[in-house]
Amino acid sequence: MRALRRPPRGGGRPDFPPRWHLRRPQLLADTRTSRVWQALRADGSRAVVKAIKPAGTDELHGAALLRWRRGEGLVRLYAVSGHRQLLEHAGGTSLAQFLGERGDIEATDIAAEVLARLSAPSRTPAPAGLTPLSMYFASLFTRARGRPAGDPYREAARMAERLLRAARDARPLHGDLHHDNILHGPRGWLAIDPRGLVGDAAFDAANLLYNPLRRDDLCLDAEHLHRRAETYARALGQELPPILAHAYAYGCLSAAWHAEDGNAASEARELAVAAKILELVRAL
Repeated sequence: MRALRRPPRGGGRPDFPPRWHLRRPQLLADTRTSRVWQALRADGSRAVVKAIKPAGTDELHGAALLRWRRGEGLVRLYAVSGHRQLLEHAGGTSLAQFLGERGDIEATDIAAEVLARLSAPSRTPAPAGLTPLSMYFASLFTRARGRPAGDPYREAARMAERLLRAARDARPLHGDLHHDNILHGPRGWLAIDPRGLVGDAAFDAANLLYNPLRRDDLCLDAEHLHRRAETYARALGQELPPILAHAYAYGCLSAAWHAEDGNAASEARELAVAAKILELVRAL
C-alpha cells in the first residue's frame, strides 16, 4: 500500500464522457497510479471517477472483479471508458478511522465480515483476465534470487512457492484489502480499489495484518497479530497456518516493491512486521 498525495488545487476540469452526465467534480486524490474525483450524477447521487495512469495499468484487472461481484462486498461499477471507471460512492468513513474511534477488536470483526463476503461462492463463472498469484509474486521471486539461507526474501519466496503448489481452491481476490480500502456508507461496509487477482482466499487477509500503516502498536504486537489472524481464519473457514504463511509471503513481497521504489524506510517497516508474523508461524 502506497500513501496518497494531497490533491492539488485547481488542475482544470476533468475530461469525463458526456454520457455520464456528471457535474461538480472534486478531486479527492492524486496518486502514482491514478486520479480520483467525486462528482454528482444526473439524479443527484454521488459517484466516484477513477482515472488509472500508465503506472497503474495492473489495476485495470479490478474492473473484471467489480463487474463479477455486482456490488456484493465491493462498490458497484457503473461504467468504463478507456482507463476511467465510474463507480459507486462507497461512503466517507474508512475502517482505519473506525478503528481509531472504536478499537481494533470491532474493526477486525468488520474486516472479517468483508473478507467473508468477498470470498463467498458465486453461481457466475469467475471472470477471465484476473492476475494469478504466481505472477503477482514476481518481485519477491526476483528479489530472493542469490540470497543466503535465512534471508527474509529467500524464506518468503520459498514459502510462497509452497503455498502456490498447495493451492486447491483458487478464487477471485481483491488483492489489496486494507483499512483505508474498506469504507462505510449507505450500503454498509464495502471494499474499494480491487486489484483483481486469483488464488487462495487467505491471501486477501494478508495485507490487513500490516495495516493501518500508522498503527505499529498493533502491527508489531504478536498478541494482536495472532488474534486478528484467527478472526480472519474463522471468516474464511480456514486454519490459522495458511493465513499466517500468506501474510509472511505478502509482507516480504510488499517490502520488495518498496525496495524497487527506493523506499528503504517502508521496506524496513514491512520486513519488521513480517518478522513478527514469522515468529507466529514458527510457534504453531
